[in-house]
Amino acid sequence: VHVRVAGHPIIQSIIYSSNVPAKAMIRHASKRLLSTGALPRAAATSPLSISPVVDITTTSTARAAFSSTAATLKDYEHVLVERRFSEDNPGKCGVGLITLNRPRALNALCDALFDDLIDAASTFDGEDDIGCMVITGSSKAFAAGADISEMSHREFPYAYKNNMFSDWAKIASLNKPVIAAVNGFALGGGCELAMQCDILVAGDRAKFGQPEINLGVIPGAGGTQRLIRAVGKAKAMDMVLTGKMIDAQQAERDGLVARVFPADDLVEEAVNMGFTIAEKGQMASIMAKEAVNAAAEMTLAEGLRFERRLFHALFATHDQKEGMDAFLNKRKPDFKNA
Repeated sequence: VHVRVAGHPIIQSIIYSSNVPAKAMIRHASKRLLSTGALPRAAATSPLSISPVVDITTTSTARAAFSSTAATLKDYEHVLVERRFSEDNPGKCGVGLITLNRPRALNALCDALFDDLIDAASTFDGEDDIGCMVITGSSKAFAAGADISEMSHREFPYAYKNNMFSDWAKIASLNKPVIAAVNGFALGGGCELAMQCDILVAGDRAKFGQPEINLGVIPGAGGTQRLIRAVGKAKAMDMVLTGKMIDAQQAERDGLVARVFPADDLVEEAVNMGFTIAEKGQMASIMAKEAVNAAAEMTLAEGLRFERRLFHALFATHDQKEGMDAFLNKRKPDFKNA
């Protein structure tokens, strides 16, 4: 929806779900504009109007809507992008939702798709009003693997000189938290992409696997390294050497998946989880992610020292003062991400 002050040009566009009542959208948008300073308080009494509501799940017009503080997202060929903001907490940071979109190929991860994904995720990572990202696919497949038709004729010199799949690691190096919301198949590169994210949630019909052994190769984008850290050596060896799939319930028991939701509710549940994360101070969220990820690379003594130093550093932030003052005075904190 495009929010206008009478007599003024469009000053902010915000994406809403198509089932949000128009009055609620106007009320929320007004509060958001006031809280961000985009709307002068003197103009708050001016009539507000909104453009017709469009269904963000099915039209490209709505996908192009963006907040006034956000960079313009490209019209990508292989991913769909949305900015979501919580109606319950106007003025708070939102969630960047990225949907892999090669339905005929079950979201096979070709080079062009990954280029789109990296660009969209990097854009969200640099936006002040986005506090978390969610990456998802379709109901049939999160991603059924790397694009075999694209890889099958490549030779060793090409793979080696181009360091094939090295760019995929850029998802793991994003600053802000990333949630993978997996419905359907997450196989091979799809499972590896999901494991690069900070939290992995699944629909109750999701399937995970590393079947590269059936193609005469091995996982090449982290499957042998991240899987063992998630499920342990025995189960990782089982999946990698036999190529077998596991379901969402098994993945949760094994520690690969954090939560399992009904498939139809998965994306909304993941976005709501993202809202919860986005409401926290970004400095603390980014440092928490950095500290947890560092644990896999350090000894316990090194990790504890690194954690303490990040903890100490947060005492130089506004959000630490605000968070502790809010706790002592029994009120909700108003983090400024600074």
